[in-house]
Amino acid sequence: MTTSPASRARDAQPYGRPAAGLRLKVYTVIFEADTRAGRWFDLALIAVILASVAVVILDSIASVHARYQALFGALEWIFTLAFTLEYAARLACVQRPLRYARSVFGVIDLLAVLPTYLAAFVPGLHALIDVRVLRLLRLFRILKLTEYVHEFGALGRALAASRRKILVFMAFVMLVVLIMGTLMYVVEGPAHGYTSIPVGVYWAITTMTTVGFGDITPKTDLGRMIASLMMLLGWGTLAVPTGIVSAEFTAMRTAHEPTTRTCHECLSEGHSPTARFCSDCGAPLPPWQND
Repeated sequence: MTTSPASRARDAQPYGRPAAGLRLKVYTVIFEADTRAGRWFDLALIAVILASVAVVILDSIASVHARYQALFGALEWIFTLAFTLEYAARLACVQRPLRYARSVFGVIDLLAVLPTYLAAFVPGLHALIDVRVLRLLRLFRILKLTEYVHEFGALGRALAASRRKILVFMAFVMLVVLIMGTLMYVVEGPAHGYTSIPVGVYWAITTMTTVGFGDITPKTDLGRMIASLMMLLGWGTLAVPTGIVSAEFTAMRTAHEPTTRTCHECLSEGHSPTARFCSDCGAPLPPWQND
């Protein structure tokens, strides 16, 4: 049994696109950026996200908090209610709300509103964890920007594509710091501050990353020679992950980049910005606007 292009397109929707009605209109505004309303919604939400994060940052300054505590409290609730309405609208307009709630963006949306409600409705929570933890959780709102800025998605795809190479590289780095840290523990010993192998590994990591806090330094000639080798090795090693991710960016630039461009006939998404007709049903596509 074969399926129509429209049914295949609906199945490809990660959260389920409504067929018609008010839910479809809300879905178009919230999830599709190729419409005028969708672009304005994204821009407005980005502005609200940045403003809410700025309020949290300013509220952490003691002098500013003492002067504008009431204003910051009111703004925090305004932002929380706005994000709550947005989160509820996203769940209401998709056909598979549970799938969206369990997705990365769904969890981020929940983290953007949950701390404020926890602090307000669970007073005993302040006795268990410091209120600064809740402020830190509110900074997760900045992660909501990843849904609206294309470059964040490109970075995520590049990291995902190069994850195996990065894991191999990290395994090599951990092997080197373990060996060199153990070697320094044997060469320098507790008398010079290398009281255990983990301390030696800590020294190896700070040396390889060229941080060099200076709290632990080799005193013997052999130890200094090993440290010099670690410095040179770290200087060359730091460029490896940059090259891996840059290569993936270059490969992605020449490949097809999916968009949110939607066919109004069969509802399929991901058409190229230069495409004139739908690849599934052949219907004419609306002009692509990405401003």
